[in-house]
Amino acid sequence: MVKKKYNISVEATLEVIGGKWKCVILCHLTYGKKRTSDLKRLMPAITQKMLIQQLRELEQDGIVNRISYNQVPPKVEYELSEYGWSLKSILDSLCAWGETHIIKHYGDKFAVLEDNVLNH
Repeated sequence: MVKKKYNISVEATLEVIGGKWKCVILCHLTYGKKRTSDLKRLMPAITQKMLIQQLRELEQDGIVNRISYNQVPPKVEYELSEYGWSLKSILDSLCAWGETHIIKHYGDKFAVLEDNVLNH
């Protein structure tokens, strides 16, 4: 195993949940299991390829569980792992800060936020 060195511990956090989509995926999964198609519908700007890639990386890091059902047609769901749930307070803080930033920058948060369950 290669020994990794970080300058500051937040680098390790960002290595796992950094980027444009991972935190968004994780926020949606705090509301329960989701199929890939559910996540795609909730995040229309993400490509299918990117969604699958991000889910695989989160699975490899032990943040999400991939549940495959042995049926026809095949069914796969994703959920937060126990380890993934440990990120809940971080995700809540990021959402709260983002809302404060939107209000400060744009005034009305509903003018710029999509109408979905995460924004109520």
